[in-house]
Amino acid sequence: MATLRVDHLRKTFPAMDRKSQPTTAIGDLSFEIDGHVFVSVVGPSGCGKSTLLNIVSRIDTPTAGTVSVLEGDRPARFGYVFQDPRLLPWRTVMQNMVYVLDGDGADVRTRALRSLSMVGLDDAGEKFPSQLSGGMQQRVGIARAFSVEPDLLLMDEPFSHLDAITARGLREQLQEIWVRTRKTVLFVTHDIMEAVQLSDRIIVLAPGGRLYADIPIELPRPRRASDTAVATAQAELLQRFETMQEEVERMHEAADLPSGS
Repeated sequence: MATLRVDHLRKTFPAMDRKSQPTTAIGDLSFEIDGHVFVSVVGPSGCGKSTLLNIVSRIDTPTAGTVSVLEGDRPARFGYVFQDPRLLPWRTVMQNMVYVLDGDGADVRTRALRSLSMVGLDDAGEKFPSQLSGGMQQRVGIARAFSVEPDLLLMDEPFSHLDAITARGLREQLQEIWVRTRKTVLFVTHDIMEAVQLSDRIIVLAPGGRLYADIPIELPRPRRASDTAVATAQAELLQRFETMQEEVERMHEAADLPSGS
């Protein structure tokens, strides 16, 4: 497990040209994640969700503030599941797996096969990505992320490009895998039902990358989208979103009023 600390994080992208303004993707964001927890980050488009993952994983750098990810006294090891599988098409599934692993020989193949087995793809090692469905390719992506034995697993809307039935099946499979592995997970999604179904905790970001709410989800696992308790929690979270949107609209209206009004 890992400890993630985000302290007064800011990320501003410079103006694209002289006529535009700098864009604040994340503004003064602070939170902490610690232990065997599955945490989702949700919010409207453009609120800095993917930017946050990129900074946590050191793909990008902050404008201000700090992010630390530790496993005890050492830097944590990351696994990353992207929106699309990002498999090398000229390599087999097994070759894609061992490409990210340290070492060589039978031990590496054993680790890769163990992770493929975890997602139900024991017999797919010698196939090429083009021979797999979109859902199977994403399962390879998940297996690859787990195979590096991460302390912190980052997942950036991994099911958003899949059809509803495939995504539903993968959410249920991911729940089963998480219960077995208990990895620390930071999961970005725009799907509120998905967040409720998977998470121990949901961080809600407002426009501008501000922390709006930090909500615990205390429901027994496994959870299905059809469960009454999941649907109730989803409705409550939707209500929080509606309230946030109303507050944002009021702020914009107040900012547009002429002085002295």
